[in-house]
Amino acid sequence: MQLSARLGIAPSTVHRILQAAGLNRLTYVDRATGEPIRRYEHESPGSLVHVDVKKLGNIPEGGGWRYVGRRQGEKHRAATPGKSLNAHGSPRLGYAFVHTVIDDYSRVAYTEVHDDETAVTAVGVLHRAVEWFAERGVVISRVLSDNGGAYRSHLWRETCDALKIKPKYTRPYRPQTNGKVERFHRTMADGWAYSRCYASEAERRSALEGWLHDYNHHRPHTAGGGLPPFSRLTNVPGQYI
Repeated sequence: MQLSARLGIAPSTVHRILQAAGLNRLTYVDRATGEPIRRYEHESPGSLVHVDVKKLGNIPEGGGWRYVGRRQGEKHRAATPGKSLNAHGSPRLGYAFVHTVIDDYSRVAYTEVHDDETAVTAVGVLHRAVEWFAERGVVISRVLSDNGGAYRSHLWRETCDALKIKPKYTRPYRPQTNGKVERFHRTMADGWAYSRCYASEAERRSALEGWLHDYNHHRPHTAGGGLPPFSRLTNVPGQYI
């Protein structure tokens, strides 16, 4: 409608032109650049995995402001033990860093929550993800990350070399290259991180395993034709649990 009004032509004409160009849906366009999204999928499980970190503010004891309101939320922050103070004297609870490794082909995801995003933590997650996927018959050969410090470190490259994994990096200023893991993090935020009122950060973190199991084994995924990610792995023990 906005394009129709600006160009002075009928909405149906605008729709027909955009449809012919393959740009008739916002999901087909990268909103940051306006360029069409080039969708791709690797040929088999493990041929490429995406890694990234999602940063979340820790939840104070009693619940966060999203559910209890800002005034009560600030009281909960002030009463939460183990907090620090920022330069203005306000309570600071720190962050949860959600490290994710997601398979490009199947969209099966492995996730851990940590208190930092250092190279040491990142390579620990990678080691455990490689083992977890291997137990399910998936051998990882390539890993795609952004250009963050942990992934550009010598430790990351040495770890990839030891695991016989080729590290790949997104193009600078093109985060959509790693869009599959970013899309997963949006799904995770809606389905787990902010889905209900958690009484503490510990309660939220303990709920992740159950949500992740549902995502991998039961939640329909458009990339799998409406079937869950694990349906794209064959002959895996516990596949239909």
